[in-house]
Amino acid sequence: MAERRNFVLLKNGKDTDSVFTGASPRQAALKAANRGNKSIELRERGTKKVHIFTGSRNEVAAPANRPDWMPAKIWKPNVKKTGIKKL
Repeated sequence: MAERRNFVLLKNGKDTDSVFTGASPRQAALKAANRGNKSIELRERGTKKVHIFTGSRNEVAAPANRPDWMPAKIWKPNVKKTGIKKL
């Protein structure tokens, strides 16, 4: 299994309190997009890289085999990587 990495969400070039964890930057960006962020800049902790994404989320029908506690409509995030910036 791939090692988990931490990514800090940047707003206006400054760190926020939001930290997303994932094996890849895309996985962390999907989590950020699911919270409603559209312009996503994630600084990878321990490196000088900032991963830049554009994100959106759409409300879709839940899968047919969903558990009882899951609502009929769920949010599905989408992200597109637009580049990497070095600090």
